Amino acid sequence: MINSCPECLKKQREIDALKEENQCFKQKLRYQERKTQEGFFGSSTPSSKIPLKPNQIEKEGRKPKGARPGHLGRGRPGPDLVQGEQLSTVVPSIGDLCPQCGSPFVDKGYTDRLVMESRPLRAEPQTYWLSKRYCPKCRRIFQPSAPGVLPKNLYGNQLMANAAAMYYLHGIPLGRVCEQLQANPGSLIECFHRIAHLFTPILPKLIELYRLSPVKHADETGWRTDGNNGYVWLFATTSISLFLFRQTRSGKVPQAILGNQSLPGVLVVDRYAGYNQAPCPLQYCYAHLLREVQDLEKDFSDSEEVKTFVSVMAPLLATAMSLRHQPISETEFYQKAAETKAQIVVAVEAPALHLGIRHVQDLFRDNAHRLYHWAQDRQIPAENNLAECDLRPTVIARKVSFGSASDAGAQTRGALMSVLYSLKKQNVDVIKRLKEVLDQLAKDIHQDPFSLLFPKIPKPP
Repeated sequence: MINSCPECLKKQREIDALKEENQCFKQKLRYQERKTQEGFFGSSTPSSKIPLKPNQIEKEGRKPKGARPGHLGRGRPGPDLVQGEQLSTVVPSIGDLCPQCGSPFVDKGYTDRLVMESRPLRAEPQTYWLSKRYCPKCRRIFQPSAPGVLPKNLYGNQLMANAAAMYYLHGIPLGRVCEQLQANPGSLIECFHRIAHLFTPILPKLIELYRLSPVKHADETGWRTDGNNGYVWLFATTSISLFLFRQTRSGKVPQAILGNQSLPGVLVVDRYAGYNQAPCPLQYCYAHLLREVQDLEKDFSDSEEVKTFVSVMAPLLATAMSLRHQPISETEFYQKAAETKAQIVVAVEAPALHLGIRHVQDLFRDNAHRLYHWAQDRQIPAENNLAECDLRPTVIARKVSFGSASDAGAQTRGALMSVLYSLKKQNVDVIKRLKEVLDQLAKDIHQDPFSLLFPKIPKPP
């Protein structure tokens, strides 16, 4: 029977309102607790901005000894496998007689021992005598240039290549670089500006290669320039990296890189709206979505409906991200990808009462055209880890250097980081290649630096 008592109905409504208010207060309290522990951005807070970092918990059990079955190993090569080693003979200092009994020694040959050694990396003065030749008929003097140095430059190309790689590629602070090389910081900065000016024509060609890539990645993070807040943008593929330092986070930056014409391939990004006008399909990062699903359980830990949804959705998103790296055939991959996608769609379309679950389901429903490209092409990842890993050294450099001191410094950093990180992805010796290119440009400054730096990459049309 239905209770038609007005007073009872009024009390029941008050009870329901109080329960709802109590539930809302609990959610806000849990959010404040998470904010205190994880930072302002919750689980997405960068490690540098986490208020209190807990001590690392030691894992139970020991790591199994030995290599995995089938692992070839990476032991130190023997003396006969080392290329270009220097051979030195060490003679005993005790003479030709035994110090114990005085008997003469008998020669037993040699025992080889391999020792890895290095020389101090520092600037050393070197003087060149440049021979002059005078033509009495032309009344001109012909004089050769100093080898391995750009015209009118104090530092040699080897030193500049070492300094640029140490500072922009390895993230060593400029003070440490100057201390180790025993070089003047102002002179090094001028050298960096000069190298960046030589390599500036490379950037448009790298942009064209980026546009034609079948899988493109993009991401951005904060970067201060001359004390003002700004951003560093990364546009990367498996073979190149483009760094742009700008004062804005506007969608005009990716639009300038991607252009207005329709592009092949897919752009893998997070859900930042600045990429929505990209002239190619988008693939949203599942790692960000997985984090949002897991945060849902943290905020509503007492809801059984939320726990059930997270227990189903989180493993599916994790499977989608790891599936392309599994040692399976193409046929098996696409079969499992179709099954995982179908299970995600079922979980998204299932009826739900909780508003948090509905919010996550709406994300998948409204952006279905940007969430399942990974299931159609194995080359397309379901996460944006490539961009995240490429940006990580820049984030560390931001913590060490606190940004760039000027706009010119930011532009120089963008040009040199684009060149150095793209060279690193070509699996070459970055310092050696950079030094060789600078030597070639010292002979003829009008050469194309792109062909010298990336001889195996075809020029964009």
